Amino acid sequence: MKFDTPAGENPIDQLKVIGKPTDRIDGKFKTTGTAPYAYERHDVVAKQAYGYIVGSAIAKGRINAVDLAEAKAAPGVLAIVTADNAGKLVKGDFNTAHLLGGPDIEHYHQAVALVVAETFEQARAAAALVRVDYARAKGGRFDLATEIKTAPLKGDSSGEGSAAPAVDRVGKFEEAFAAAPVTIDANYTTPDHSHAMMEPHATIAAWYGDRLTLWTSNQMIAWGKGDVAKTLGIPKENVRLISPYVGGGFGGKLFVRADAILAALGARAAGRPVKVALQRPLIANNTTHRPATVQRIRIGADRQGKIVAIAHESGSGDLPGGGPETAVSQTRLMYAGANRLTSMRLAVLDLPEGNAMRAPGEAPGLMALEIAMDEMAEKLGMDPVAFRIANDTQVDPEHPERRYSQRQFIECLNQGATRFGWNRRNARPAQVRDGKWLVGMGMAAGFRNNLLTKSAARVGIDGKGVVTVATDMTDIGTGTYTIIAQTAAETMGVSLDKVVVLLGDSDFPASCGSGGQWGANNSTAGVYAACMKLREAVAQKLGFNSADATFADGKVRSGNRTADLKDAAGLFAEDHIEYGDLGKKYQQSTFAGHFVEAAVDSYTGETRIRRMLAVCAAGRILNPKSARSQVIGAMTMGAGAALMEELAVDTRFGFFVNHDLAGYEVPVHADIPHQEVVFLDEVDPISSPMKAKGVGELGICGVGAAIANAVYNGTGVRVRDYPITLDKHLDRLPPLI
Repeated sequence: MKFDTPAGENPIDQLKVIGKPTDRIDGKFKTTGTAPYAYERHDVVAKQAYGYIVGSAIAKGRINAVDLAEAKAAPGVLAIVTADNAGKLVKGDFNTAHLLGGPDIEHYHQAVALVVAETFEQARAAAALVRVDYARAKGGRFDLATEIKTAPLKGDSSGEGSAAPAVDRVGKFEEAFAAAPVTIDANYTTPDHSHAMMEPHATIAAWYGDRLTLWTSNQMIAWGKGDVAKTLGIPKENVRLISPYVGGGFGGKLFVRADAILAALGARAAGRPVKVALQRPLIANNTTHRPATVQRIRIGADRQGKIVAIAHESGSGDLPGGGPETAVSQTRLMYAGANRLTSMRLAVLDLPEGNAMRAPGEAPGLMALEIAMDEMAEKLGMDPVAFRIANDTQVDPEHPERRYSQRQFIECLNQGATRFGWNRRNARPAQVRDGKWLVGMGMAAGFRNNLLTKSAARVGIDGKGVVTVATDMTDIGTGTYTIIAQTAAETMGVSLDKVVVLLGDSDFPASCGSGGQWGANNSTAGVYAACMKLREAVAQKLGFNSADATFADGKVRSGNRTADLKDAAGLFAEDHIEYGDLGKKYQQSTFAGHFVEAAVDSYTGETRIRRMLAVCAAGRILNPKSARSQVIGAMTMGAGAALMEELAVDTRFGFFVNHDLAGYEVPVHADIPHQEVVFLDEVDPISSPMKAKGVGELGICGVGAAIANAVYNGTGVRVRDYPITLDKHLDRLPPLI
């Protein structure tokens, strides 16, 4: 199905099932421990052996020699894989470094060996006996602050997120900024972040002759299938990936990682199925992470608060061949202003690969931009909400001929301010105390683009009138099973219990996959397309005119004739959704207003969040219950980024020191006492037949700055370097009274 014009009325608009706060249909499996995650698939293949990965002990250099004698002689050992015996491996399309290192080492904890044994304990013990003689290279580049000073300008060519060129100019920024009566020029930093998902990267691999099956934890099945085939040098049709449940990914499982490739190599070497889970201490350094940024923002405005010049320059680092963190992308679109400049620099670092993490670009970019907007509002003597409203735009500021398909940003701010009690905020910082606590309110804008991606599904009917949907779409804990079931139920006119959803198998039609907050809108649109094709087939088989046939309550009606849907048993249809040029004609984005109240202990500098509110404009909300869950999860991640999360870099030896959940702090329930989420009642007919968008990443965008602005309002101390830990403001807090 080609969707290139705004849809009128369609079966989805009945809203009998779509739009209802529906419990997850997979919830019973997850709460009873019967949802099969990758490492737990004991039943899928017999005689599974265990693999344990050895990670490099250096960040850059070479392997002189590997002594495997002790490890091979250890009890239970079946095989050991290294670069010496793995055969030729080709670097895949979606990884920057090789997934198996040797003899060259590209980053710390790069996999250099896999030990396969009868039990996990035997594999782990033998792995400790692998002796690697390294030659550490001199002159490793591990410090972004140093390397960014001479780093070249670099654009983004990944295609993920809101891609930005190396330098983009509109108007004459320098002249307008110099002439502006009110200006700010400030620098901000964000650190490296780990995905820290609950389920580690894990895979079971089995060979059936020359055919490989991987039960794995992966967000993008079609991408993964292609990369496995390319890396191993086997035909794509000989690879099957199965991933029905994913225990969190946040972008870290968009791409195949070392667990999948080494499980396949280990299974081939051992002649047995092999299961591999990346041990937690390897995940931070072996897999991908959100890279640190160094950002400079300049804003010039007239005395009435209209922005006349805005510039956002960002620098980040990655391995050779990597790409930048596109932290300037939202600044190109968020606010009006005739004179604009954005640019990015990319330093070459010998740290582990930086890549997509929940809202790549916008998440760290808004952490800086939305502090800068507050600083500018204060200079102007304007309320931060009013300043943002004054600089709203209904068109792409760089391309005014492109209007937004929907942009209810002002409504997000107005509703948020009213619900949060923003009028009770004291505009003067450090004026509100609650005992020993300094209390402040802060807000920030949320922004994330709506991306349109081809997505397919197969739908069929059985003799009981049950509709079965099959697509390789994944559910990463987001409620995908449920919204796909809702879509099929609404379109085919059956109740939710009459729908079976099969996900995460590369033998099914290729979907958009889970990433970039494009999953919900595009995957359900693909299911809708397949259902509409099936409706035509059903009408034809039952002798109805498909143009006026209605599907409801498990029956098909046309004129004065009625038939049961089950009378069309055996029919199936496969189709995909693809888009015309609506994405070029219209700018499609999602918006939020984030509001936070925070308190800072005047004795210790400890920050506590008291309450959070997000008001979101994101098209039709397919399932408010799971959508709310997505937003509060993203808000929680934003709180972590603001106050505690930081991968600490050892700039001498080139690795993340705190590479486990004991040292890398993430928020817990006690850190997030109250969260509220409001969705505006809107549809976006430009987006898809579903008239929906995404919320999974919008919820994190702007949260960090809202917290930072609340901390400033409470203390009067501005911190521009995340995370806002107590050591960064304790000595500047107001005197005790």
